[in-house]
Amino acid sequence: MLHFERIVEEKIRQALEDGAFENLPGAGKPLKLDDDSRVPPDLRIAYKLLKDAHCLPPELQLHKEILQMKDLLREIDDQSERVRKIREINLLITRLNLLRKCPLSLEAQQMVVSRLSNRNDPAVSQTLSADKFNAKS
Repeated sequence: MLHFERIVEEKIRQALEDGAFENLPGAGKPLKLDDDSRVPPDLRIAYKLLKDAHCLPPELQLHKEILQMKDLLREIDDQSERVRKIREINLLITRLNLLRKCPLSLEAQQMVVSRLSNRNDPAVSQTLSADKFNAKS
């Protein structure tokens, strides 16, 4: 190993003499380091590779899809289409909860479909989060 270190030191010294390290972009500015303090040390390299490749872990990808579908849901006026989208969102939430393997109290809440109390309109009226629905009953 000493021989290798000696070669590296010689190459660095030669580059310094040739001026290879002068006028580099970002010279004199602090490095932009990612805060990976919450990532376990043995997973940091893997997470950095995924991040550099613009890949998300499956849990985050599902969460991102759920948020996008909830945004789309706000724009849908047709009630039957809303019900279909809510079912799709609930399926994704179920998959997310299964991936997380966490206690039930920490699971993401599914969306609930409620019907109008008006008997003339059997269509689905609105969506409520599960916690609001449970609070009423």
